[in-house]
Amino acid sequence: MTCMICQLAETQTGTATVTLEREGATLVVKGVPAHVCPNCGEEYVDSEVSGRVFQMAERAVRDNVTLEMLEYDDGLGLRTTTS
Repeated sequence: MTCMICQLAETQTGTATVTLEREGATLVVKGVPAHVCPNCGEEYVDSEVSGRVFQMAERAVRDNVTLEMLEYDDGLGLRTTTS
């Protein structure tokens, strides 16, 4: 697809880091599958992947998480990153 921001390049398959904040919870998800513009860097995540990320955000809010970092895993959805 042509990038909607710069309209100069076709997006390429890649990954993104998604950060969501809601009700005091911050969720960072790394390695999220995305279409990335090689010209301007804009990232596009499809609706299925977005849905999975939003489900994890809902869980974080429900569990009163303040800050959580996750690594996206295609086979298992999302899993907690250990560091």
